[in-house]
Amino acid sequence: MDTPQVDNRTLSKPFATGTGYGRKPSSYDTDLIETGPGTPMGEVFRRYWQPVALSREVRENPIPVNVMGEDLVVFRDKQGRPGLLHSRCCHRGTTLYYGRVEDQGIRCCYHGWLFDVEGRCLDMPCEKDNGASIRKNVRQPWYEVRELYGLIFAYMGPPEKRPELPRWSNLEDIKEGERLLTVGPVFASGADQTVSCIDCNWLQHWENTLDPFHVQVLHATFSSVQFVEEFGIMPTVEWKSDNLGVHYIAHRDLDDGRHVERVCCVWFPNTRSIPSVELKPGPGHNVSWVVPQDDQTCRSFGVFKVPEEFKMEGSELIPGKKWSEMTEEEHRRYPGDYEAQSGQGKITLHSEEHLAGSDGAIRLIRRGLRDQIKRVKNSYDPAGVSFNSDDALIKVFSGNYFSD
Repeated sequence: MDTPQVDNRTLSKPFATGTGYGRKPSSYDTDLIETGPGTPMGEVFRRYWQPVALSREVRENPIPVNVMGEDLVVFRDKQGRPGLLHSRCCHRGTTLYYGRVEDQGIRCCYHGWLFDVEGRCLDMPCEKDNGASIRKNVRQPWYEVRELYGLIFAYMGPPEKRPELPRWSNLEDIKEGERLLTVGPVFASGADQTVSCIDCNWLQHWENTLDPFHVQVLHATFSSVQFVEEFGIMPTVEWKSDNLGVHYIAHRDLDDGRHVERVCCVWFPNTRSIPSVELKPGPGHNVSWVVPQDDQTCRSFGVFKVPEEFKMEGSELIPGKKWSEMTEEEHRRYPGDYEAQSGQGKITLHSEEHLAGSDGAIRLIRRGLRDQIKRVKNSYDPAGVSFNSDDALIKVFSGNYFSD
């Protein structure tokens, strides 16, 4: 190795290489991360229906929600109709969170303006004739909502581009003795219901879905067996993509002589189906959505088809302790998905990444998302949207498939 020289002086010790000194400023991929109004990915997201709340939780009081950087309130009027309005009253700007739900809509606490579920102003009690001559000129910003599978979905994009609300094959055909179970807002995050959101950007949580190798390390061999011992076997993996999304097939040869193919799927831009983490055989029985609150936090809603008697139980990183009961040292010693993903920072720094051979799905996901950005920019419809109800059924093929 050449001996370095400085100012014509030969140094007695070689320079240390790879230090942090002089690094270029770190950055993230703004096109993929940011989902606010007018952003490239925000325009993609707004072309799909997004879940914003659990139907069972939307009752007599308005609920504040933040979706893709927009402050909203979701409520159900006394006739049972759900509504989603911008939270800032279009009169003088106070929040409709303090509003009162009535038969025809929600009434602002400040001056009593009444808005229906589509933002029409129905009453201005402080104005002459209750504002009859001017109400037609006022409309509270609103979004169309529909209920399906126990979730309230919102369409927040251009009205003329509104697609059909899709259905998912594994959530249809509910048989006797079965029911749908809806969970959220932190499904598959590693946390429990003591938190109301996932403390990181939507993409680093969603793309973790198609990382089969973290299952072997984080969930099976690093700190504890968090799901099943079979996940401790390092898989061989195939990654495949189509015009709707990406999936992997993780192959494992089990100690009992059986072979299992674990298939996990995502659909653009933010939907997924995760097979049983208990490695139960057969097709996957859930679909979930990762919805940005803003660029630094997200929520995850899931729907399961389960037996009537099924009771949802979260996994324990430490036997006998819920995630929220763990001490800080226990979180450090026994990290799970929440710790690993939030540990990347609220927004991971893509400029510092060194993707390797095991990151095949990450490359495919990001490439596919960029393709959707290009499609929308060029006035094409993004992947998977349908304007015909007969074509709005998406086939789900995730699952754990065993053979001898």
